[in-house]
Amino acid sequence: MLEFFEAIRDFTETGGQVLLVIGFLIFVMWLLILERALYVFIWHKAYKKETIAAWNARTDRRSWNAEQIRQAMISRVSLRLGAGIPIIQALVALCPLLGLMGTVTGMIEVFDVMAISGSGNARSMASGVSKATIPTMAGMVGALSGVFASTWLARTTKSERTHLEDALTIERK
Repeated sequence: MLEFFEAIRDFTETGGQVLLVIGFLIFVMWLLILERALYVFIWHKAYKKETIAAWNARTDRRSWNAEQIRQAMISRVSLRLGAGIPIIQALVALCPLLGLMGTVTGMIEVFDVMAISGSGNARSMASGVSKATIPTMAGMVGALSGVFASTWLARTTKSERTHLEDALTIERK
């Protein structure tokens, strides 16, 4: 277990301070994704059943007023289901940008070392460039994993809304 933490520390030292920010961002993003997934699989089903039961318990399911109540019920369920998805999508978009910032700061360090040492030693430049690209890789990995999850959440929200619209039927005259 100690080796695991040492490996993480070494990786973080290699990537610089921006890598810590990217790691924290990815951690928060996945906490939000897991919370949304738990909501979809556990709590949403009960709320959807309650909404359908409340609609079916109504005696008036024909009037214009009933249509407005139906739309409000669908909107409430959709809002609860889609809560947090825009934040997740923003964090996904932020990951590669922070990775790019890490690359730029790493390259600035490389150029500082070159200016101080006064040489263009390829070996020292290669290690600096390697250090600069690690945050980019971490940002891209975080963004790719988040893209798949946020796309699934958005698609599930849309699908559940459609299912609810079909379940809350309007009686025609």
